Amino acid sequence: MPSLLLDIALPADKLLAVYQGRGNRILITSREGRSVSLPAHHLRPFLTSEGVFGSFEIEFGDQGKLIALRRLA
Repeated sequence: MPSLLLDIALPADKLLAVYQGRGNRILITSREGRSVSLPAHHLRPFLTSEGVFGSFEIEFGDQGKLIALRRLA
């Protein structure tokens, strides 16, 4: 399965716009330089009061459908 590495640094105030209904996708550039438009609800398991921070691996199928998003240790 294809995958990309993402370094995400989204403070809580940036995500607030998403949860207030003013947007539903987050645009992130992978370490490989590819742009990824990620539905914001996939970040909910990683959301803290600070926001979402860390390194993640996104795995997707051949047709670009997200299969898994995992935080890297």
